[in-house]
Amino acid sequence: MNRRKYIKQTFWGITGLGLFSGLYTWQIEPFWLEFVKLKMPINNLPDELIGKTLMQISDIHIGDRFDYHFIIDSFKKAKELEPDFVVYTGDYVSLSNDEVQYDKLQETLKNIVHGRLGTLGILGNHDYGKNWSQISIANNIADKLEQSGIKVLRNESVELNGINFIGFDDYWGRNFNPEKAMNGFDKTKANIALCHNPDVCDLDIWRDYNSWILSGHTHGGQVKPPFLRPPMLPVKNKKYSAGQIELSNGRTLYISRALGHLWQVRFNVRPEITIFELQQT
Repeated sequence: MNRRKYIKQTFWGITGLGLFSGLYTWQIEPFWLEFVKLKMPINNLPDELIGKTLMQISDIHIGDRFDYHFIIDSFKKAKELEPDFVVYTGDYVSLSNDEVQYDKLQETLKNIVHGRLGTLGILGNHDYGKNWSQISIANNIADKLEQSGIKVLRNESVELNGINFIGFDDYWGRNFNPEKAMNGFDKTKANIALCHNPDVCDLDIWRDYNSWILSGHTHGGQVKPPFLRPPMLPVKNKKYSAGQIELSNGRTLYISRALGHLWQVRFNVRPEITIFELQQT
C-alpha cells in the first residue's frame, strides 16, 4: 500500500468513526435506558418490608431539549416492575426561553409511576426556574406533583408503611432549610433521606444519621471518558459523580445518573431508573 492510499484510508476511517460516535452520543445512548438493581440494607427495617422494592427516578427535565416521550415510555416500562415505593429526586423541568413547558409536564405526569406503598418526591434546582430563584414556579410544580399523587417533601419528613422519609428542599433553591428537615430524624426508625444535590452530604447537619441518602443532580456528568472522571460535574465535591458511595458515620449515598438530560448527549453514562431491594442490616 502506497503512502497516499494509506493516508486516504486513514482519513476516511477516522471520519467514519467520528460520525458514528457523534450519532451514538446524540441518538442512541441518551435513549438507552438501564434499570439498575441494587440491595438496600436499612437499620430498623420492619420484617414485613424485607424484599420490598424502592424505585428511584431522578431528573426527568421535561422541556424542549429532548423528546420527552422518552420519559413517558420509560415510565410505562417502570410500571411493569410494580415497585412498592417510588421516590423522585428532583428536576422535573428544564426552562425553555425562560418558560416552563407546563403542558408537556402535565402530559408526563399523567403517566407517572406510583408505588404500591408510597410515592414521594423532592424538588431540584431547575424546579425553581431562572437562577433557581422563582419560588412561584417551585410551588406550581409541587402542586402539580401533589395532584398527580406524589407527596412532595419540602424540608420535612413523613413515615410511610414503616419507613421514615426525610426530604430536603433544593440546596441551591430559595427554600433550603436542612435543620428543619432533620427535625424528623429518629435513629430508632428505618430512615431514607432524599436530597437532590449530593453536596448536601458534606454539610454539618447530619447528626448521627447512619442510613441511605438518595440524590440526583449530576447526571453522572453525561459524558465520561473511560477510566476517567467526568470532565464536568455541577457539584463542589467532584467525588460525587454517580452510583453508590460510602460516607462517614455509616451513611450510604446513591447518586442517580438521571433519566432525562439537560442536553441530548450522553457517552458512557446511560440514563437510569434504580430499583433497590430492601433488606435488614
